Amino acid sequence: MTSRPAIAADITKLFAVRDTHAVEVAVLQPADPFLDMAGEDLRRRIFLTESETGKTLCLRPEFTIPVCLDHIASQAGTPRRYSYLGEVFRQRRDGGNEFFQAGIEDLGDSDIAAADARSLADAHALLSLVLPGQPLAITLGDQTLFEAVLAALGLPRGWRMRLARAFGSAPMLEAALADLANPPRNSQLSGPVALLVLDGDQEGLAAHIAEGMEEAGLSASGGRAPADIARRLIEKAQLRSVRLSDDAFSALKGFLEIDVALSGATAALEKFAADAGLSLGPALENFAARANAIEAHGLPAAHIRYDAAFGRPLDYYTGLVFEIAVQGGDRPLVGGGRYDRLLTLLGAKKPIPGVGFSVWLDRIEALRESAK
Repeated sequence: MTSRPAIAADITKLFAVRDTHAVEVAVLQPADPFLDMAGEDLRRRIFLTESETGKTLCLRPEFTIPVCLDHIASQAGTPRRYSYLGEVFRQRRDGGNEFFQAGIEDLGDSDIAAADARSLADAHALLSLVLPGQPLAITLGDQTLFEAVLAALGLPRGWRMRLARAFGSAPMLEAALADLANPPRNSQLSGPVALLVLDGDQEGLAAHIAEGMEEAGLSASGGRAPADIARRLIEKAQLRSVRLSDDAFSALKGFLEIDVALSGATAALEKFAADAGLSLGPALENFAARANAIEAHGLPAAHIRYDAAFGRPLDYYTGLVFEIAVQGGDRPLVGGGRYDRLLTLLGAKKPIPGVGFSVWLDRIEALRESAK
């Protein structure tokens, strides 16, 4: 077992002052929620195992999903703020595969702007405590605003979903934009399948696929269901049939190039929307409210930037995303964001908004050692 960080006691005291409920979650977790919702980058790093009953389990790779699952199981009321400090297990290219993380998950606060700003302030306070005097750089992104731009440009649902999934991964986003600029040719499909795809007949296509699988002796339970295969084939055909106008494509590229100090971000976004003739509605209003709430916390505005192309590689984020690093550092010390759909997907009976962050304690300890 990795030894508990020397800074753990100070962090635990900070969490108590910040009015959080300390929580511990099991090291062994059901694997499906991570495989379904955590994103490709984390999925391929998970350590999987199996229970005696054949259930797929994994070593805890992060805390957000387990904390949310425990909240649902406990039927606790909201709003409620949870804090944690413990080990996570994942394969890494650098550093050990077993390391400590700490963080806060803020559940159920309906004042989204205030909760977002508080999460950022909590994370900044933690780093300021354990790295006194170190100048910090904060980068913000906004999944909701990106999706609002896609909708305002009139992109069909399939393209909006593909681009939203790519948000946070520069290579995936670049590949998607390249396909959008120059759609690949339709792949060759057999006669009946091609006609059903062209007609968008998902039910008929699913039945045709199911019949073919049955004739080939394939079980639908052994892989993807015929309905899923049919939906993806039709979606891919629709993606290949769409090409943005030059003006719309230029507007999307222009949006992704916005990278400004947070103090000027709302004005930059308003100018972008006006120049492109787009209405970003509540997404822009919420962005402005959050920027004001962050400013009210007294965080160093000169060191907070909004990067329109910035995301984080976890599929469950829905709004604000952020990272904090030492100025000039090449690795984040904190990563976090908003995940308003996650608890419903995990089984909550009603929607519960959530926002939170995690801190890499091994990276902090390395910085503290180098500063001695």
